[in-house]
Amino acid sequence: MEFDQVIQNRRSIRKFHQRAVETEKITAILDCARLCQSAKNRQPWRFMVLTEDRKNRVADIMLNLFEQNDVELHGYMNSSRNSANIIKNAPVLILVFIPKDEEWIQSDLLSVGAAIEHICLKAVDEGLGSVWIADTVYTREEICEELGRTDDLLVSGIAVGYADEQPSPRPRKTLEEIILK
Repeated sequence: MEFDQVIQNRRSIRKFHQRAVETEKITAILDCARLCQSAKNRQPWRFMVLTEDRKNRVADIMLNLFEQNDVELHGYMNSSRNSANIIKNAPVLILVFIPKDEEWIQSDLLSVGAAIEHICLKAVDEGLGSVWIADTVYTREEICEELGRTDDLLVSGIAVGYADEQPSPRPRKTLEEIILK
């Protein structure tokens, strides 16, 4: 697919077919992320690919946040319930970690954001859909404990699979609205 077409076709996919994603496609996606630029070439990202029970366990940890709280959670935390259900529906969940290093957190997060975008764009190129899930932040310690990654910081997740929806493009600001003079 041409690069401009990949950019135009990228959507946040929240409904997936239950068809398994080929290992070769996941490898190609992660290799694309590996090639991403990073601050000071630190390449801080580490990826964990989860399917089936391990993926669903992450979603259950996120859902447990609501079972432990009888009251409405504040702010965007409430979107975690929806994100957990998206994870359960997706065939693949890619978790993104960085080393715990306060000195580098800002630069590493910027680098990881670029790597995640590479993942989402390569997914389109491979005929897949994806959605970037930041709601893992609310239960990241519990997820890291479950997965044995307590020395790492969980940054985000990306649900990946064959799209079972074709959302329209979301509104975007014009160039005039985003370019400062």
